[in-house]
Amino acid sequence: MAHQPDPRPTACLALADGTIFYGNGFGATGETQAELCFNTAMTGYQEIMTDPSYAGQIVTFTFPHIGNTGVTPEDDETADPVAAGMVVKWDPTEPSNWRATETLSAWLERRGRIAIGGVDTRRLTRAIRQQGAPHAALAHNPDGVFDLEALVARARAFAGLTGMDLAKDVTCAQSYRWDEMRWAWPQGYARQEAPQFKVVAIDYGAKRNILRCLASAGCDVTVLPASATTEEVLAHTPDGVFLSNGPGDPSATGQYAVPMIRGVLDQTDLPVFGICLGHQMLALALGARTVKMNHGHHGANHPVKDLDTGKVEITSMNHGFAVDSQTLPKGVLETHVSLFDGSNCGIRMADRPVFSVQYHPEASPGPQDSFYLFERFTASMAERQAR
Repeated sequence: MAHQPDPRPTACLALADGTIFYGNGFGATGETQAELCFNTAMTGYQEIMTDPSYAGQIVTFTFPHIGNTGVTPEDDETADPVAAGMVVKWDPTEPSNWRATETLSAWLERRGRIAIGGVDTRRLTRAIRQQGAPHAALAHNPDGVFDLEALVARARAFAGLTGMDLAKDVTCAQSYRWDEMRWAWPQGYARQEAPQFKVVAIDYGAKRNILRCLASAGCDVTVLPASATTEEVLAHTPDGVFLSNGPGDPSATGQYAVPMIRGVLDQTDLPVFGICLGHQMLALALGARTVKMNHGHHGANHPVKDLDTGKVEITSMNHGFAVDSQTLPKGVLETHVSLFDGSNCGIRMADRPVFSVQYHPEASPGPQDSFYLFERFTASMAERQAR
């Protein structure tokens, strides 16, 4: 079954079940395959495309106005786009934004990422919700010639994210320091010149705005690769350890990440804070398990309830795996839950300043309801220093 518009399409999206969506290609030409997900955010398409957590995924944007604010280097979350491709309802228009330095199409072409416009994204999103995140192949050919059987076969051949360690593909190659703070009018990105806390951040696919939030909260941040050992972390004599977001199956990344985290917990009383994949890594290190979700949570409008306070936060999310709250061991408390489906969104140790959340409190894109978590992390480091 396929919907084919006029004039002749220059791109098509093939699902593993044989469904074909035709549309207008933009960005780079060629073919790619990945898991297909949808994101409901109304802003931040550039941040989404450069979020390392989207490695191995093609992103369908449910909001139709994609590309209308162009792109700017200031909004990149990492050096290059990480998402494999993008699917949108309407073809991008010329940008109308004083910060824009380039069109979305030119940016994608220069960065080697394929996109398709003119797709019925509502129909596609319903299919993802009902059937689960499918494997897909995306092709862009200005001549409009496609080998549909080969594209469907390519989609079916995609290995999938279960069991896949993608953190090793997006982590930094070597350690580095970070002191850039959050963007603010009118100066832009200022530098943290008087940090109070030394933090080691483990890069499983860290977004720049998470590191900026740490710096803005008073941290002198040293970023280490995902494969860092306990000894390498403690050699920096940190006041706290941060576990970043990232892509892939947490159980696969946990093969080398969990021993490091357990070592930090066993050998020190350091505060530990995790976000997204870092949340899942902490949960695994504490003895819980993770599960693959049907279609995951991807958007900037997800309600999460803080079980300690009863407060509801509107959050930014991007994850296809979740911590199974039924497997949390004694002494590990569930602190936050999704009000969409009740899935786990936060944990903490009952007797130590060790906590994590599934969502993205750095809010890039998204609301800023949850920045207090960075302040909670620094407060726990200050309390430890005062002892």
